[in-house]
Amino acid sequence: MTTTVCVRPVRPGEYEEAGAVTALAYGDFMPPVRDSGMYEKRLADVAGRATRALVLVADLDGTIAATATLELDQRINPDSQQPLLEADEAHLRMLGVHPDHRRRGIGRLLVDACIEHAREWGKRRLTLDTTERMVGARALYEGMGFRFRGYSDRIPEVLILMYEREVTADLPCLQDPCR
Repeated sequence: MTTTVCVRPVRPGEYEEAGAVTALAYGDFMPPVRDSGMYEKRLADVAGRATRALVLVADLDGTIAATATLELDQRINPDSQQPLLEADEAHLRMLGVHPDHRRRGIGRLLVDACIEHAREWGKRRLTLDTTERMVGARALYEGMGFRFRGYSDRIPEVLILMYEREVTADLPCLQDPCR
């Protein structure tokens, strides 16, 4: 049986499924902050993010296997403690791969697509935040050339690791069967 993974923008009829996948993907990594499920609700709110950012899905034979949110010209949360995006910056948010589909290269496909979209938007660099608990994600990012650029303590009880990568360098063309 051949499986095909297409990375593409989420469709409105898929917001709920994509949100459920994102929340499930973060289940083991939820911050210890007691926020009455607010973070999980934000993870699941694909419809809200899609109005302010590009939300991509990895479609695996008709099933959403993973999602990623790419901020290109504004933050998804205008009240965020994060600084505004700089003119040359795109920011990757909420990359989540369903636990049943991890370690198959799907996360890498989404990051590659985010790099390509950032480049198409004229961005020079792609930034992202992660946590110490997300060991697999950090290995992926570092293996793809992201450089650690420091820590942030903007969320109580959560140490955030900030990464950055230039997107102007040549990358192999995406072999996306969806295009």
